Amino acid sequence: MSRAHDDTDGNAAYGKKPFERAKSHFADRITADGKDGWPVEAGRYRLVVSRACPWASRALVSRRLLGLEGSLSLAVADPVQDDRSWRFTLDPGGRDPVLGIRYLSEAYEAREPDYPDGVSVPAIVDVPSGRLVTNDYQRITLDFATEWTALHRPGAPDLYPEPLRAEIDEVMEGVYRDVNNGVYRAGFATRQSEYEDACRGVFRRLDLVAQRLADHRYLVGDTITEADIRLFTTLVRFDAVYHGHFKCNRWKLTENPVLWAYARDLYQTPGFGDTVDFDHIKRHYYQVHTGINPTAIVPLGPDLSGWVTPHHREELGGRPFGDGTPPGPAPAAERVPSAG
Repeated sequence: MSRAHDDTDGNAAYGKKPFERAKSHFADRITADGKDGWPVEAGRYRLVVSRACPWASRALVSRRLLGLEGSLSLAVADPVQDDRSWRFTLDPGGRDPVLGIRYLSEAYEAREPDYPDGVSVPAIVDVPSGRLVTNDYQRITLDFATEWTALHRPGAPDLYPEPLRAEIDEVMEGVYRDVNNGVYRAGFATRQSEYEDACRGVFRRLDLVAQRLADHRYLVGDTITEADIRLFTTLVRFDAVYHGHFKCNRWKLTENPVLWAYARDLYQTPGFGDTVDFDHIKRHYYQVHTGINPTAIVPLGPDLSGWVTPHHREELGGRPFGDGTPPGPAPAAERVPSAG
């Protein structure tokens, strides 16, 4: 999720111009062999997220499941950013305590002076230099799973198992196009036909996913994989923001028995729900997207208590963490209020 520097391309522009998902400008990879100049190294990098952003939430879930908290520090931006970019107003003095900056854009500028494009999360910053390393939201979590293995916790799951990668990639491609990105295409549409095409695509894909999950606990194989993480971060926002704010309202998540049970199953799995902050999610979408919601009024609903009700998905079998184990409790400084 990004923010451009130009005020004419800021919050008020949402819903007033055609939507197009920008490619990640900074696509360097942090790898075990350091081939891009950025070797995996404990304590060297800082992950910058917004708990409101579904793309950043993927990184939060992956980091928790793999136990990277002690190796990769976390900066959480204010969910209500301004047109200058994501800001660190949640921290004392309005500065990130590790990077010493007020805006994430400062790390972008340190990497590329006069950088003209959007400032997005998730982003990984090199702490010693203060320079942005990558904002490649599609690649970051895959590298967490495959390149950061030396820093994984004991019992960390394999979120991208090699024998299943082709199938995982195929599932993720459809989910990304029609669901992850589709809700944005619907929400930011400027023409009726554009909106209807995107909205139909969202629910067509969700119907297909529900059929897949009717007798399988997880999307691919019998364990949690990257594909589940990517679907979950959209589903957990669906009724709170996408159903109303983005007009994806053919039905609510709670009205689809399979997807609602699947989403609750993941939410109640350590590493998923304990990274979700519904307050941040709602305030971001309704207060930042003033082109869609000019009053910036944040709705009171929906009722969140259902997220912690029994789901019975364990009856389908499956092993959430495969041969591994659940992550321990989230670090105290990173805990968020539970929906229950």
